[in-house]
Amino acid sequence: MKTIFISGTAGSGKSSLTSKLYDYYTKNGAFSAVLNLDPGVESLPYTCDVDARDYVDMLSIMQQYELGPNGALIMANDIIASKIDDIQNEVNRINPDYLIVDTPGQIELFAYRSSGRFIVENISTDEKTSIFLFDGALITTPVNFVSIALLATSIRLRLNLPTINVVTKTDLIGERLNDILKWSTSLSTLENALAKDTDGDTYSLTTNILRGLNLGGFAQGLIPISNVTGDGLVNLEGALSRILNLGEEVED
Repeated sequence: MKTIFISGTAGSGKSSLTSKLYDYYTKNGAFSAVLNLDPGVESLPYTCDVDARDYVDMLSIMQQYELGPNGALIMANDIIASKIDDIQNEVNRINPDYLIVDTPGQIELFAYRSSGRFIVENISTDEKTSIFLFDGALITTPVNFVSIALLATSIRLRLNLPTINVVTKTDLIGERLNDILKWSTSLSTLENALAKDTDGDTYSLTTNILRGLNLGGFAQGLIPISNVTGDGLVNLEGALSRILNLGEEVED
């Protein structure tokens, strides 16, 4: 069993990619299952095999503890972590080849609280990896690109998993996709774009951040994915296979 955690900023398309990846594996003969870890989501574009909402009820938490939505989400995620043995037992009964984990919309709830890291460490499977989603609609300027790249690196540090970076919503950003892909592989190209788009202080800050990220191995490129058409899933599956299956891809 291999586990794939899908993370990214709110609205970046985590649930949509979860659905597309599940369909891709299923179509190509691999047995996959989906674990939803978002206790506050109302509807999903896939059928959950294991669902955190079976273990917590957001409305009951809000009423019982007189909490607002954010406070209830924090408590719900901590409760989910305390139920990890039950969740693991459900996963084991299904025993898929690939467990795709759709993480909460609010990334800070999952990545920066100890409960999220606890869940990552205590889901017992043979191999684990993470996909981080760069929201294409957010990274059409070089400063925003560097900001999300910094966040992606921070999430990778927190989760301590090999990570594949993808850019979503490619259908919406047109020709800007080419710029984004060049920024993700060429430090000089991104620095030139920053010089044209920023003042002195911002340029100095962003280039210093960028060089630190580059030294940390960030500049591996982004895999473009369309959550509408599924374009790019073949490349994503290939990258996943190199991490999870020592290069063996599912049958296409």
